[in-house]
Amino acid sequence: MALRDVIGQDKAINILLRTGRRGRIPSAYLFAGESGIGKKFTALNLAKALNCLTPPFSRDAEVTDSRFTDACDECPSCRKTDSGVHPDVLFISPEGGQIRIEEIRAVDDMLSLKAFEGRYKIVIVDDADTMNQYAANAFLKTLEEPPEDSLIILVSSNPGRLADTIRSRCSRINFTPLPQDACKRVIEKTITPGPAARSKKAGGTLSPQADALKSLSDEGLRLLTIVRLSMGRPGNAVSGDIIEERAWFIDLLKGMLNAEKDGWASKEEMERWFDLILILFRDMAVLKVTGDETKLINIDLADYIRKISSSAGIKVIIENYRELNTLKGYLTFNLNKSLTWNYTGSLLRKTMDMTHA
Repeated sequence: MALRDVIGQDKAINILLRTGRRGRIPSAYLFAGESGIGKKFTALNLAKALNCLTPPFSRDAEVTDSRFTDACDECPSCRKTDSGVHPDVLFISPEGGQIRIEEIRAVDDMLSLKAFEGRYKIVIVDDADTMNQYAANAFLKTLEEPPEDSLIILVSSNPGRLADTIRSRCSRINFTPLPQDACKRVIEKTITPGPAARSKKAGGTLSPQADALKSLSDEGLRLLTIVRLSMGRPGNAVSGDIIEERAWFIDLLKGMLNAEKDGWASKEEMERWFDLILILFRDMAVLKVTGDETKLINIDLADYIRKISSSAGIKVIIENYRELNTLKGYLTFNLNKSLTWNYTGSLLRKTMDMTHA
């Protein structure tokens, strides 16, 4: 893989290629955007391009010289970067939910040495916004005095959590969610469609009412569902079974509606569950207003969505969507799991048809 293989981020890639051709690589980049849209993939392939042996990268290259636009993806340097063993490329990611000062000291140690094989010493910091205060303070010193021929790439889906002093010292490249066609291309490359996603737990069956759905094969419907559930973030679909995750969500929803004990294991699970309940409410509203099953994100659960929303009017659905969205925003304040579970359940029981819970 190389920069030319990044799908759906043409603007970001063109900026990187033009900068590389002109020999104006900054000392630090901030790749910002939602999770699962190709930021880390781009960072790794930029590292390959800068240290690629064939063709060599030249600071004196003309802008029009296309030889200096990308990695060959075949030389020893490219293969080592792919394997994570290149001596001049360091990848840092959070452990236990945060990046600590020890990891930043490893960055300083690596950057203090001259490049061993490549032209650049490159550090990629994934989820950079998880640096704790001590790590962020130490990292700021590194950004203020960057070593020659080095590049630091911060990857973050929450750049607002980074200190202003860190953001101001980075050249920011924004990444955006992919359009559906581009998202489908990414997923088709990495996921082999399996049986149709007709979860017994979810109670979903294909509706005979929509001709567009009847014409789809089981594999085609599953792929379309995965694409839509990814919400323009194919990396989230590629990194896990998004259909299985939805079945988990439906299981917890049924437990909540039946006033069972809270089933969230962590704050991260709470956040993901709220993402999915908001998608479900979006589908409930769309179906209530248009009656068009082909416009649903959970397109394979049209009958189930129609049943659980049968007793609610559009006004109630929209009001509860707003309430759930507000509640999701409060999750950053570490809400009590049991209290949040019980409150959300009482809210949903006023909206959803309990006969289908």
